Amino acid sequence: MELHQIRYFLALCDELNFTRAAKRCRVAQSSLTRGIKALEVELGGALFHREHTNTQLSRLGQKVRPLLEQAYRHAEDAHRQADDFARPYRQPGTKTRL
Repeated sequence: MELHQIRYFLALCDELNFTRAAKRCRVAQSSLTRGIKALEVELGGALFHREHTNTQLSRLGQKVRPLLEQAYRHAEDAHRQADDFARPYRQPGTKTRL
């Protein structure tokens, strides 16, 4: 499971539309779709029910959503703390992830 897949999943949960979720994530719709499919394979089932213009969160999607929201928040917090830690050691004007 990769962080970008979680980001795609959460955007699609909010938008319930692949095109809008892809725009929100600033990726091609095909990239978002591949990321969601890979996450579904890893988690063992469909996260969304897809019909032409209607996308709904599946029962599995509903079950894992709070956990993936929490995981994404923790990852963002870790990045922020690493940035804060590294700030005194960086050259002015640079931003580096540890």
